[in-house]
Amino acid sequence: MTSDKKVPGHSSLVTDHSSLLLVGIVRRPHGLKGELSIEPLTSFPERFVPGLLLLWTRGSEERKVRVAAVRPHGRNLLLTFEGVEDIDAARGLAGGDLSVSKGEAFPVPEGLHYSHELAGLPCFDSAGTLLGQAVRLEQTPGGPLLEIDTPSRRGVLVPFVEGIVTVDRKGRRIILDPPEGLMDL
Repeated sequence: MTSDKKVPGHSSLVTDHSSLLLVGIVRRPHGLKGELSIEPLTSFPERFVPGLLLLWTRGSEERKVRVAAVRPHGRNLLLTFEGVEDIDAARGLAGGDLSVSKGEAFPVPEGLHYSHELAGLPCFDSAGTLLGQAVRLEQTPGGPLLEIDTPSRRGVLVPFVEGIVTVDRKGRRIILDPPEGLMDL
């Protein structure tokens, strides 16, 4: 799962990039009045509402932008930011990322997990033997894969499906029941 929800008009944004959640990519200007096509990278596109403060970054450039207006446009959204009133100003934002702080993440529904919540969790088998540490949750066309670093191997990919992976949120750990041979060299 990707992103997030909290108060849409939050007034501050952390610029420590490790504490940010990517929620969208600015693709291109739309029309002549500063509107931009945004590809949402969040499971909660409803988070894009007027008043929402986002951090826009592109390379080493960054600035805070506040959403002035939003409307759907196919799979994307058309956003207008305060102070971006023409195509030239909009062109200057094309290709940038839009992020919120992890503290602004939407509450995750039961059974779903944010990638950033899983990274670093220890992974055990059902007998309690430590198998390794979760690195990240990777979305692939074949379904999500949990990447695990084990003592003998880095980057072991485990299908993130019920029956193989159980996330124990309270215990801050992951329990794996991988098919035979999956964790072997």
